[in-house]
Amino acid sequence: MDVLAQGLAELGFSGDRMDTVYRAMDAYVRELLLFNAAYDLVGAQTRGEIVVRHILDSLAAVQVLDGHIERLQSVSGGGAADAPVRIGDIGSGAGLPGIPLACAYPSVQFTLIERMSKRCLFLENCCAVLGLGNATVANEQAERFPKRTLDIIVFRAFKPLERKTAKTLLSLLKTGGLFAAYKARAQRIAEEMADIADLIPNYTAVPLHVPFLADHERHLVTAVKKT
Repeated sequence: MDVLAQGLAELGFSGDRMDTVYRAMDAYVRELLLFNAAYDLVGAQTRGEIVVRHILDSLAAVQVLDGHIERLQSVSGGGAADAPVRIGDIGSGAGLPGIPLACAYPSVQFTLIERMSKRCLFLENCCAVLGLGNATVANEQAERFPKRTLDIIVFRAFKPLERKTAKTLLSLLKTGGLFAAYKARAQRIAEEMADIADLIPNYTAVPLHVPFLADHERHLVTAVKKT
């Protein structure tokens, strides 16, 4: 069993979902390796590095997001086609975590929001190659994206999470929507969130298990927008 298959199994993927996500992520890694130098997409250089540091890291949040997506689907009528849950990947870059998550959640509508045009070309190509009918690319800054239109925002791009950025991100969420930030050390998270406590007074930092990254501290910081 290779690193990708073993990692997906450790994250709880099985059956048809495992097969679908494995095939898509295997193709996605090939696209990243092919275009990485030209588009400056990720720091990792090998298939194994990309799988662990980016694919499995992105998908490690699935067990946390499952419950929130189910909650939002129940509010919107069970995830019906006329009212799908909408997730925005802010500062998507190479499509992380948006593309892996879109493969894991085919009934959820994803928008990959990226300001750099050349990276958007890569994202559009990946969506076509992977057949991601539930993902679209928005070539614009987060500040210009329509307000209060997203049910969930996910991002790995902002380090640290500054006040101006936090206000912008929160403005994109509907009331009851979920803010979900991929972060590392718990101590640093506490420091960052203390600086924006008036904007996000209540949050949860959920430890993430990323296969083959046992020595790296990873968390998903979540908060529900109240108003």
